[in-house]
Amino acid sequence: MKLKLPERRRFVRLEVPLVVAAQRPGGVEEMVTKNISPVGFMVEVKDKFEESGETSFEVSLPGDGEPVSVKGRVIWQNKISLEDGAPYEVGIEIIHIEDRSKNEFLKYLCDLLYESEYRERS
Repeated sequence: MKLKLPERRRFVRLEVPLVVAAQRPGGVEEMVTKNISPVGFMVEVKDKFEESGETSFEVSLPGDGEPVSVKGRVIWQNKISLEDGAPYEVGIEIIHIEDRSKNEFLKYLCDLLYESEYRERS
């Protein structure tokens, strides 16, 4: 018999690739989300993040709008494999979303959620 443990996440993670630009010590680095929710996202990067403090991110939503400016902090990071040069998966907690684009960001995620619900029922 297999035990089903309760889901610990407060929000569903949507598997959607969005381009994210992060301000890192060597400059701006672009990466792509593996999943995203209203409170965080996961990206794959070549080099580990510094775990202290906040990092500025620009999340590009589809369309011609301005990127969404967010502040986040690294919650976890794991090397994908033991091979030399293997990338890291990094979990970022969103701690602030710029007011001018907060509604656009949340509407985009809600629309994705409704679309996926509709496809599952069809």
